[in-house]
Formats: sequence, C-alpha cells, structure tokens
Amino acid sequence: MQIAQQILFILISGLAIWFFSKKIKEISRNIRLGRDENLNGNAGQRWRNVFLLAFGQKKMFRNPLVALLHFFVYAGFIIINIEVLEIVLDGIFGTHRLFAPLLGNFYTFLINSFEILAFLVIVACATFLVRRNIIRLKRFISKDLDGWPRSDANYILITEIVLMTLFLFLNASDTLLQTRGVEHYADHPTGNFIFSQYLQSVLNGIGNDELMTMERGCWWLHIIGIFAFLNYLPWSKHLHIILAFPNAYYARLAPMGEMCNMPSVQKEVLYAMQPELAPTGTETEPPKKFGAKDISDLSWKNLMDAYSCTECGRCSAACPANLTGKLLSPRKVMMDTRDRMEEIGKNINKNGEFKDDGKSLLHNYISIEELRACTTCNACVQECPVSISPLDIILQLRRYLVMEESNAPQEWNAMFSNVENNFAPWKFSPDERDKWTEEV
Repeated sequence: MQIAQQILFILISGLAIWFFSKKIKEISRNIRLGRDENLNGNAGQRWRNVFLLAFGQKKMFRNPLVALLHFFVYAGFIIINIEVLEIVLDGIFGTHRLFAPLLGNFYTFLINSFEILAFLVIVACATFLVRRNIIRLKRFISKDLDGWPRSDANYILITEIVLMTLFLFLNASDTLLQTRGVEHYADHPTGNFIFSQYLQSVLNGIGNDELMTMERGCWWLHIIGIFAFLNYLPWSKHLHIILAFPNAYYARLAPMGEMCNMPSVQKEVLYAMQPELAPTGTETEPPKKFGAKDISDLSWKNLMDAYSCTECGRCSAACPANLTGKLLSPRKVMMDTRDRMEEIGKNINKNGEFKDDGKSLLHNYISIEELRACTTCNACVQECPVSISPLDIILQLRRYLVMEESNAPQEWNAMFSNVENNFAPWKFSPDERDKWTEEV
C-alpha cells in the first residue's frame, strides 16, 4: 500500500511539473515574439530594483495597511512553501516528517513560524475578499475586470485560504495522533504547534482510524492543491509572483519623462535642419516601421510587462484620463496586450507558425479613442508596483497611427504643421517669436 502511494505521488508530481514547464515554455516563446531591446548594464541599480520593488514591495507601502496584508500573503507563499520540500520528500521516500529528527527543536520553531504565517495569510486573504466583493472598491468593480479577471482574483484568494486551512488541520491531526502514541506518528514526536493545538479540541472526539484518514486526506489535498496552484499560475494574473523579479530587474532606468525616440526619425529631423549632413547615394537606409501595430512590433520587455501585470488597477486609478470618464484604462491596455499575445500563441500552437488572422493589437483590441485620451503624464508608470510601463505601449501604438496611417486629430495636425514650419507648436514665425517683448 505504501509503495502504491509513493508511485502515485511521483506520477502526480511528474505530471504537475511537466504541465507547468510546458506552459512556461509557451509564455517564454510568446515574450520572444517581441523585437529585441537591450536593457543590460547598470547591474547594481537593477538588483536594487529587484530587492526594493519585487522583494521589498516598496511601492505597495504607500498604503501601509494594505501593503502589510499583501506582504503576509507574499511571505506566506514564499516561506511556507519551504515546507513543501519536506512533503515532496516524504511522498517520494514514504517517510513521515523527514526533517523532524534532523532539526530537533528548530523543526518545531520552523513549523510554528509557518503556522503564524498561515494564520496571517488566511486573515489577509479574507480581508481582500471583503474589499473586492463587499466593500467593492472602485478599481475592483471597473468594467475592465468583467468576467474571468474578477473571478480569477477570487479563486486565488479562496484557494490560498483552503491551502492554509488544510495545513493547520494537517498539523492538528498529526500532533494529536502523536499524543495518542499511534505508530508511525509517535516515532518522531514534534510537540504541539502554536495554532493547530487549538484545533485539537475540535478533533478530540474522532477515533484514531478516522483521524489518520483525516491527516492523510489533508496531506494529499494540500500537496495536490499546491501542484494545481502551480499550474494555475501561468493562466492567471498571479503569474506576477514569478515575473515580478525579472521585470523589476529589466525595468527602464531612464527618467520617466524621457521618451524613447526612433533614431531614424531623429536623423531625418537633423538632416532637415542641416542638409549638409544628409548622406547621399547608397548610404541611406529605408527607415523601419514607425511605431507598433501588433505584438511583433513591440519589444520583449513590453510583452513581459503584459504577463507581469497584477491587474491591481492602481495605474487606472491614478490615470487622469480614466478619472475624467474617458475610455482609456492603462490596466486594460496591459490585459489586451496579454490577450493578443495568448491568441497569437494559440495560433502558432495550432499551425506550427503564425498564420495571419486578420487581427492586430491596434484597432481590434485597443481603440484609437483609448490611445488619444492618454496625456503621457506617467502616473500609470509611477504607480505600478511591479515596474510596468503601459505608457510605452500606448506611445508606440499612437506613433503607428500618426506616422504609418496618417491618423491624427485635426488639432494634432495643426500642431505638427506648426512644428514643421515654425519649429514650435504655435503659429508664429521664429522671427516674430520675441515681438511681445516690444510691448513690455
């Protein structure tokens, strides 16, 4: 019977890891569909971003209470899963609490720490469920989240509560069996743990056989739940648990107000101003496509941004265009980019390569009205806790509209004409620009 359980455990573990690896490879391939962008260099600052933004969640602490609750969930996810190593080894070798005799009293200290974290995770997740579904904060009831995205967040929070509850009941039934001197459990006594000991009073009336069934049931449900959670992550917004770290490392280090210009466009302007510098004959190269229309025109960092999005809505809550009722929502821009990427990925999986589906990120997913509403104020970039830049995608799509499709509002065209002819947005000749001083 024990051998059968070990074989079953190894099979379930292998399948879980295989499915997870398969999906992660697809996501990696989808990110590489973007054009190349060099974001290396200044490693010191980049590692600083990882520790402050990803590990330390620096931006979250602008709201200390929410940040603390989020930190409990985050720490619980990272630290409690150290305990998963023991569960996996117990499952493979058929042992029970393998590390208990090796670590002695320190083992009891570790499990007590895990139980404190488990309790805090339950409290934090319950609070977040209340905020989303009862208090209904504005950024959580936005139409951006209609359908699957809103359910996704609730599923994750409920799953974490269930996993932590199973962990506590697993410990409670285990330690109670130890107290009763049941063989296999009493071989490596751990003593009672800080929270699960209070659950023992609930379980005291249960016989040993039923208690063993409960302990084994909690053990299996806990580890299968973790494997299921692992494979749910790549389909969920909670993929940011993994991608927040590389995304923080590769965050752009230029000042937020500094926009990335196309060298080919800059050269054309320079040649217009100083024709003598313009190359002649075969030296000229045709410029590349201006801006971005679809996924392949964006950079790999833009695509990683989309997969890293937490859908927290802090960007949209800070967006002045969104606040004034305009169609733009930076969160939706990131979600649309990810959805288009997933659609292209499925196309590649089906056909072996991408077959034109007559769609594009611009127009089919993100509308002209959304793009024109952006004021380029960088509020979305400033607020994002995981170093995402919706503005960079907006600017590239808008650049394509203007420079490839010649699609701009009349007011913009008048400004462009003035810049071209007068070197300023205003309809005044450069020679007349200082005439106002004559009246002073």
